[in-house]
Order: sequence, then C-alpha cells, then structure tokens
Amino acid sequence: MIGSLFGEDDKSDLRVLEEHAFHRGYKHIAGIDEAGRGALAGPVVAAAVIFPEGIEVPGVNDSKKLTALKREILYYQILEKSLAAGIGVGECHLIDEINILQATLLSMKNAVLGLAIQPDYLLVDGNCAIPLNIPQKAVVKGDSSSISIAAASIVAKVTRDKLMVEYNKIFPGYGFADHKGYGCESHLAAIAELGPCDIHRKTFRGVKEHVAKGALEQNSGTML
Repeated sequence: MIGSLFGEDDKSDLRVLEEHAFHRGYKHIAGIDEAGRGALAGPVVAAAVIFPEGIEVPGVNDSKKLTALKREILYYQILEKSLAAGIGVGECHLIDEINILQATLLSMKNAVLGLAIQPDYLLVDGNCAIPLNIPQKAVVKGDSSSISIAAASIVAKVTRDKLMVEYNKIFPGYGFADHKGYGCESHLAAIAELGPCDIHRKTFRGVKEHVAKGALEQNSGTML
C-alpha cells in the first residue's frame, strides 16, 4: 500500500548528506526548511527535524512534489519517527518590519531552538546560514537532496496550511483555505475588491498597492 501510494523510495540519495555528517562524528543532525516565503498573506513557517541514523521514511521528498494527502500522511510519520521536531513562525507584521529573508532566517533559528534535542549539525535549505553558533551547511534545493530537510519541508508546509485554513475562518472572502495566501488570480482579485486584511504582507507587490483601501474599509467598519 505504501509503495503504491508514494512510488519508488529514493532514500539512498536523500540520506547522503546525513550519512556524510554522521561519518564526521556528528550525532544529532537537524534538517531545516520553510514554507510560505513567497505568499502574499500569512506567516512564514519553518521546521527543524532530527532523524536517527539509518532512518527510513518511504515517500519523504520535497513537499512541493507531494499531494496534500501524501504530505498529511507523512507529517504524522515524520513526527513519530523523528528524534525531535521544532517549529518557528514569522508573522506577517515581522515580515513587513524586517523583510522576508530575515523573518525566514529568524523562524528557522526559532525552529532549531524549539527542538527537544540540541543538534550538533544543521542542514539548511537555501544559500544562507542560520544565525546560530552551530556547525551547518546551506544546501540549495536541499529538500530534494536531504531526507531531514525534505521532512522539515513537509512539517512546515502542513503546519502552515493548517494555520491558513484557520485564518480563512477569521478572514472570509479571500480564499485562504484554497490558495493558502499565495498570489493566484482569485486571491489578487479579492485583495483588489476587499483590500488587504490583517494577515496580508503590506510590503509585498500585489498587496501594498491596495493598503489604503484596506485601511479605509476597516475604519469605516469601526465607525458603523
């Protein structure tokens, strides 16, 4: 059943970076990735995952290559099989204040700090180091080359999707449960019609052009 659901298991390729770090003497290797960096609304969410050496979690891959159902199933398997998993959240107001890159790195840092086990080596998706005094390696497209980064991408994505579904109840009319805050045509049309809401990133193109309208409508609603 697992094989038919997830297809071929490429764990041998995804474990190379971890195995190299284990051979160098590191014991607790954390993979870190984020979700929501390119969205127009909602937080950026980072996850950190530490697996035991030799772990097998069939189907783990870059979260963008998986269906929502596969991610949901793997999310619980990852939490069960990992030694530790941590989450860091960079809210939209923080993104507007310090920019998306810095908010992403801070959420990654907080994900690592939230781990129940202190990692001694980090594998970080992307090309920037996390501001932590821990040996680390930045890996471009790491979610396609590291099992722990790929697992972190799944945990971050599922966690953020759940948050956006909840935000959809608080801010109806934008379709957050469907597009999760990304800039699809229907979302851009809703922003143009309704103006931005509290979880929109006011400094992002596609949102900032409508900030005045959103503020005007909120003030009008307060006066009624």
